[in-house]
Amino acid sequence: MGGFEDFWSRGDLITRSVAGLLLAMSVSAWVVIFWKSWLLRRVRRDIARAVPAFWSAATLADGRAQLAGFDREAVLLPLLEAAMAAPVQGTLGGSGHVDSQLTRRLRDALHGVLRNLQFGQVLLASIGSTAPFIGLFGTVWGIYHALVTISTAGALTIEKISGPVGEALVMTAAGLAVAIPAVLAYNVFGKAVAACEAELEGYAHDLREMVADLARDAAA
Repeated sequence: MGGFEDFWSRGDLITRSVAGLLLAMSVSAWVVIFWKSWLLRRVRRDIARAVPAFWSAATLADGRAQLAGFDREAVLLPLLEAAMAAPVQGTLGGSGHVDSQLTRRLRDALHGVLRNLQFGQVLLASIGSTAPFIGLFGTVWGIYHALVTISTAGALTIEKISGPVGEALVMTAAGLAVAIPAVLAYNVFGKAVAACEAELEGYAHDLREMVADLARDAAA
């Protein structure tokens, strides 16, 4: 603990700001990591249970009730609601073919769901790409500040240099410690979101075909 206190007391405003920024980035990254781990686990479990339950229902009303019971994060219900929405008459969106209208509504709903699932990914990518450089900047500035301070004290010895310089090098390690979990989490969450996207696209495609068939049967 004394080493950190010595480093903090020797550091200037820039050194302390860099350390505070790295701490804030680390806390933000871990909050996102824990939250997205919990969220994506729930989403994948809900999709695995809700989609078979929907297709085993006897009617659309029963299928919607099944989705409402399983879809805790609302990733499937927006697709069903978009597919069943009545077109707005007198607009360009409501004047096209029924298949085109379904495709457009389902695409927009799917994009909205994916935006929610991808929330936090940009933060993790930004932290993972910038934290090492912030830590390196802190190291360079810390070494410069330490050498300036030592030079004003008179005679230079290896003992006087090694302590402050070694403490400044910790900033590089801190930057890597912040960046590595963020990068790993970004890659893991990217694969999880891609798997959810594939499942949602498959459900949206099947839903589109079913609603289009129902519309054609009703028109006939």
